[in-house]
Formats: sequence, structure tokens, C-alpha cells
Amino acid sequence: MGSTRNRVLVGVLAALALTITACSSGEEATDGGGASEQTETTEDMGSEDMGSEDMDSDMGSEAGAGVTTPEDTFGPACADLPQGDEPGSLDSMGPQPVADAAGTNPVLTQLVTAVGAVPGLGDTLNGAEALTVFAPADAAFEELGEEAFNELAADPEALGEILSYHVVGERMDADGIAEAGTLPTLQGGELTIEGEGEDLTVNGAAVACGNIPTANATVFVIDTVLTPES
Repeated sequence: MGSTRNRVLVGVLAALALTITACSSGEEATDGGGASEQTETTEDMGSEDMGSEDMDSDMGSEAGAGVTTPEDTFGPACADLPQGDEPGSLDSMGPQPVADAAGTNPVLTQLVTAVGAVPGLGDTLNGAEALTVFAPADAAFEELGEEAFNELAADPEALGEILSYHVVGERMDADGIAEAGTLPTLQGGELTIEGEGEDLTVNGAAVACGNIPTANATVFVIDTVLTPES
């Protein structure tokens, strides 16, 4: 039995000696390569930081596509909008999502009523990331006549088709839509843009006030309610 104990003790001491030796070797390796490893790590972090900055720059460029400011607006109807910080003014509409912004605009009351007649449409427009909206002014709905408007309001499906025909799922400014020439709509049809600069038409409808900024959309007030081809 004493012999067994001695063998166990020798084994424990041998294992302890190996452990101490391994630790000493590890410390020496760390001391010898620490500076190099730190330099490599710093260089890698620097490369990653540069990549992150480049990515942020690219994302910023994409986010800015089609985004306008009050100074970019044009058209005769822009003067009819409230001024300064009044509800419906360019300054007050800018921070709001598009359906909410339209709800404050005194030349878009009929459009707001139409959007409200289609369940969920207002929330869908507000929740979209980037849109271009061709918004018929009140005068455009008045040309349809009260009876025709009431018939549309009573048929949310048909009204939804017409309203989604006025919306493009990409945010674009006047230069962008003029360059594109044709635009696919959320309804599935296409819009034809003609003219250039501040003289633009959408399916023949004149732009009365263009490049209106909202939080998630660029808006063009037009003088006609557009009808998709059947």
C-alpha cells in the first residue's frame, strides 16, 4: 500500500512540473509576440473602421436620392400653400410621413378623404420607406363631379386601384422622374413623364407644385385625377 501511495505522489509531482513548464513557455511566447499581434490587431481595426465609414457614406448617398427641400419646390400652386410654420406649409409637412402631411394641406382635402375611404391605405403610405406621390389637388377631384367622387368612395377596391396608380415605390425628385420618362406604379400600371425642368406633365396632367418634401416621400401636386388603363 505504501508503494502505491508513492507512485501516486510521484505522478502528481510530475504533472505539476509539466504544467509549470508549459505556463512558462506560454508566457515567453506571449512576451515575444505581443507587440506584433497588437500592431496587426490595430491595423485590422483601422481597416474595419475605414470600411464602416465608406459604408455609411454610401448609405447616406442612397438615402438622399430623390429627397428635396422647401427651396426645391416649383409651380404656381406652391404659392397657395400656407407659409412659415402653419399647418400644411412646406416647413411643417417636411418632418411628417406623407399621409399625415397631406392631411394638413389645404389643397389636398379631397385626396385625404379618398385615402381615408380605403381601409389601411393611410397607414401603408405612412409606413413606406420611400415613395413618390402624384397628388391630385382638390380642383382635380371637383372636375370629376360630386356624384362620381361619391361612387368611388363607396367602392374602396376601385378607389384603392386609382389612388395606388398615383404612387411610385421609389423616392424621386423632378429631375429623376423626367430622366426616367416612365414610372411603374404600385397599382401595376405605368405613368408617362414628359417635359423637363419645371415644365412637367404626368400622363398629360400638369404639375402644379412639385418637389414637395415629406418624411418618406416626395410629392407632386397635379391638376388631374389619373385613371389607370383597364
